[in-house]
Amino acid sequence: MATAKKKSTKYKTISKAQKKANVKTKTHSKTAVKSKAKSSAHAAKSIAKAKPAAKPAAKAPERLRAKVPAAKPAAKAVAHPPKPVTPAVARPPAAVVKPHAPPATTVPAAPAAAKAAPLVGPKKLPFKINELIVYPAHGVGRIVQIEEQEIAGAKLELYIIDFEKEKLRLKVPTSKSEQKGMRKLADKPLIDHAMKVLKGRARIKRTMWSRRAQEYEAKINSGDLISIAEVVRDLHRAGGQPEQSYSERQLYAKALARMAREVAAVEKTDEPTAVKRVEGMLTKKAA
Repeated sequence: MATAKKKSTKYKTISKAQKKANVKTKTHSKTAVKSKAKSSAHAAKSIAKAKPAAKPAAKAPERLRAKVPAAKPAAKAVAHPPKPVTPAVARPPAAVVKPHAPPATTVPAAPAAAKAAPLVGPKKLPFKINELIVYPAHGVGRIVQIEEQEIAGAKLELYIIDFEKEKLRLKVPTSKSEQKGMRKLADKPLIDHAMKVLKGRARIKRTMWSRRAQEYEAKINSGDLISIAEVVRDLHRAGGQPEQSYSERQLYAKALARMAREVAAVEKTDEPTAVKRVEGMLTKKAA
């Protein structure tokens, strides 16, 4: 019995201690809830205070400038001992790279006598005054004068050529005389060669007369003595041959006169004598 009572007293003391512990935990939890509620209320109040302060930020920037904290005073300069100044060392100037130039060639000094440029004389002309020449379209003519004329603002030097047979005076620029086919009289060997051509056989093409007449005209106006001799040979008619047409006779007479004038000028005879000589070579061919 005694032991049973002891056990019951022990259980009673244990239950009382448990009750006290439960009360303590309850009070502790209540105090914790109260502190949490206070902190949350305090946070809500701070948020409510902060919200109306953010609204006037959209206004003029003067308030924002007013809220900028004043600049802090500069810290007092701490006096340090001066550093030793090292003297500046002068550097040599940078070398300027120049482009590679070719080596200068030494030109020998000209002699003093060569300083004065020689005077350029008048241009040497191929033909002289009073000289007999052959112009392709007109035959033998004589240069009577060389004069300078201004044409269209440009100065030109001209040959003045007279053709006595045709009673014609022609002006030819000296710079274009050879281009126009103007030449000197034929020499003696060329005259002999032309006479041999007259002895040859006539070479008449079997084409229409109009075409042959054009070819004969071109040969006569070429100014070539051999070509003119060929025309005389081809158009000549002997006694037993058919007569020439009117156009054939005209071309023959023109070619004969051109050839006879040049022969007369080279051999220094008159034109009738030269015509007889040419016709004599043609009759020898026929015989």
